[in-house]
Amino acid sequence: MKKELGLLFSFFFFFLSCATVQLENKLTAEDKEFLSTVRYIITTQERKTFLNLPPSERQAFIEEFWRKRDPDPETEINEFKVEYYKRIEAAKNLFREGGKSGWLQDRGRIYVLFGPPDQRETYPRGYGFNELPMEIWHYGFYRLIFIDYNLSGNYELQPQSAQMIAEMSQVQMKGKPRDEAERASFDFILDIKKTAEGEALFIIEIPYEKIWLSAEEEELKTTVDVTIEIFDTLEKKVHEEKTSYPLSLKKEKLKDVMGKNYEIQIPIRLDPGEYRAAITLKNLTDQTQVTKKIKLTV
Repeated sequence: MKKELGLLFSFFFFFLSCATVQLENKLTAEDKEFLSTVRYIITTQERKTFLNLPPSERQAFIEEFWRKRDPDPETEINEFKVEYYKRIEAAKNLFREGGKSGWLQDRGRIYVLFGPPDQRETYPRGYGFNELPMEIWHYGFYRLIFIDYNLSGNYELQPQSAQMIAEMSQVQMKGKPRDEAERASFDFILDIKKTAEGEALFIIEIPYEKIWLSAEEEELKTTVDVTIEIFDTLEKKVHEEKTSYPLSLKKEKLKDVMGKNYEIQIPIRLDPGEYRAAITLKNLTDQTQVTKKIKLTV
């Protein structure tokens, strides 16, 4: 019975695949070009919908496809679309070897999806003695490794690095420019403790995975600005302070902080009473910002 079910599913997916190919073969050259170009950002459902549309409705679909990804619909230019095509052209020029167009290689795919790396290390003769050519790309906290296994100029993404792409994509959110996506992902954990009479200790914890760092030689760096505003029950601001916290991390220490938090402690003296606090964190590397509000009693 299991064998029969297996054969049934095999035939089902075979015919489904054939049907998809038949639909693709009926597309015009322009429609095929569109599907090819957006291969990295189109969803499975969007692709299915496009293939099943009558030819007269496909242009409207294409316009809506880009409109949904426009970060600022009020402007005449779709910044996301312009940047996407710009990255494709850059990838074609950057990765000329390897037997196929640069934007269709692993390095090109990553370049199109995430933009140029913060730092790119190239080792055409290998990282060490008698090793294969490789490249290391740094995207803030993440490090991706590409290896030219066949000495052909086609650098393939290392399997361990490939596992990071899903996490990077979740951070970025499909179909959004990088800075827009990370603005939503930057976050922190807030706790307030009463340490003495008239004093509140603000404890801020930021997961390292959510901090975008810039690569500078052998270190990853950023600065986090913390602004705390405190209001009384009449919404009068009774306290405000802004402090910058430089963060520096050796590249080889990345694995040691995985799953851990960067902690900031700020003691503030207040008169006894009820208050509302607004805590804003801003990462100066990528300009992402997040605010949390909380009630407290001193």
